[in-house]
Amino acid sequence: MGELKRRRFVSLGSGLAFTAAAAAGGGLATAPYARAEDGISAGTGRAAAPKVEVTPTDSRYADLTSGNNLRWKASPDKIVLPRTTGDVIAAVREAVAGGKRLSVCGGGHCFEDFVFNADIRININMSLMNAVTFDTAMNAFRVEGGATLLDVYEALYEGWGVTIPAGICHSVGVGGHVTGGGYGNLSRQYGLTVDHLHAVEVVVVDAAGTVKSVVAARDSADAALRDLFWAHTGGGGGSFGVVTAFWFRTPGATGAPANLLPKAPSKIFLTLAGWPWEKVTQEGFARLVDYWGTWLEKNNTPGTTAGSLYSWLMLNHRDSGSLGAVVQLDASLPDAASVLSDFLAGMDQALGLSSATTRHDGVLDSQYTSTRLMPWLRGTKYIGAISPTQLDPTTRGSHKSAHLRRPMPRRQIDAMYTHLTSTDRPSTLTGIVLSASGGRIASVSSTATAVAQRDAIMKVNFESRWYGAADDARNTGWVRKAFSAVYADTGGVPVPNDVTDGCYINYPDGDLADPAYNTSSVPWHDLYWKQNYKRLQQVKRTWDPGNVFRHKQSVRLP
Repeated sequence: MGELKRRRFVSLGSGLAFTAAAAAGGGLATAPYARAEDGISAGTGRAAAPKVEVTPTDSRYADLTSGNNLRWKASPDKIVLPRTTGDVIAAVREAVAGGKRLSVCGGGHCFEDFVFNADIRININMSLMNAVTFDTAMNAFRVEGGATLLDVYEALYEGWGVTIPAGICHSVGVGGHVTGGGYGNLSRQYGLTVDHLHAVEVVVVDAAGTVKSVVAARDSADAALRDLFWAHTGGGGGSFGVVTAFWFRTPGATGAPANLLPKAPSKIFLTLAGWPWEKVTQEGFARLVDYWGTWLEKNNTPGTTAGSLYSWLMLNHRDSGSLGAVVQLDASLPDAASVLSDFLAGMDQALGLSSATTRHDGVLDSQYTSTRLMPWLRGTKYIGAISPTQLDPTTRGSHKSAHLRRPMPRRQIDAMYTHLTSTDRPSTLTGIVLSASGGRIASVSSTATAVAQRDAIMKVNFESRWYGAADDARNTGWVRKAFSAVYADTGGVPVPNDVTDGCYINYPDGDLADPAYNTSSVPWHDLYWKQNYKRLQQVKRTWDPGNVFRHKQSVRLP
């Protein structure tokens, strides 16, 4: 949980904890992206360059054997940085022929050890394959598997004025983010990232050990290819093959490239809020959490201004000094300033901290909230940059997640308060982050994509970040105790029911498979995928019958 500083935005100097939609199977540093129009890549000269191979004697090795969570490290025989799909095929073929475990790395933000662990012998680092182009033959935007979200945002917006509704942490890799479902500040307005995915190119291995690439599209004539596409709309990374390219086009969109994806807002209202912990009572805390969830439940209609407002509520540990929020809303929507003002005032009032107000760009602010009207891309970069720890590659972390279909019950709120005000001194980068869902996300059925939790109104992320291995037990212990206490009524995990709805695969949690921490009758895979898991298993049997692509919580063969 990065500490988000407000000093450049408002006068208050308090820090807020912040988190990104981290992606399973992320990766490392990226080279500049290439852009193109009309299907002609600006990076065509790149393809002739050889792939890069890094072995333990190479000075680059240490930098490429871990991601942003330094709890997880690997010691592979080599790291392969491909430049073409052919390079990926060759690397996978080598691993298969030698019986060597492989993993794939895109942005480096995987919360678990799926990418970096002791068993990995060959790691495929996709960071050199990061071009963003328009493919006239596919009539869709092509994004290579090693691109980061910032690569995509800049290329799509500057080239065509469009975007995809993806995450706020712009160094996250598309490879894990998209395959796990993908969401961000525009998702209540435009849906999940995968709702705009049109096709994927995947390097797969058949039963005979033959390695090849296939293109699987939403509208593929072959049913097996359609299933493979579907599996990449929320099935998570690392289970079926190596995605070398994604194509994006909104279903039903036609015409020029600028009409094929959502228009990025010209300007957004961006609000940062911070409330000092010393002014927060237990009742005020409970009212804030209830107000936030109830507002989302009541303002959930797709296509409306309120149904497009996006919010993060950062319930930081008391030792951090403050609670916080980030709110974003497309400023062009009807009555946007009024809707935002009312929402912000409600949070202050819930805490019992109503105070003198001022207007900024038509939005009513208090001493605890500050709103600015900003160009969309600048605001997107700003959110991704204001946390000094969000992009910090020297931290260690522990994370757990939940989907909620209803506002949080009071018993769960009280359990959160107990652990957020504990005296066991976890890292100050510890807390519980609530992120909005609903709106356009809920307009898609729970089986249309692999994302099963379509009617959730929020995600919950329990997390801690710290810097030294000596603090591992204290911080992982806090996350485990807080999570278990909040969901004590359902076996220590958020089982699917009227209120909770399982967990988010892009916030992976190895404890879900451990009976010491999951005492419910619901297995880990059903917490992630619910009824969609059986279909994912069938896709696994068809496209990876040898289980070449696997990790601790990959889809299992049936």
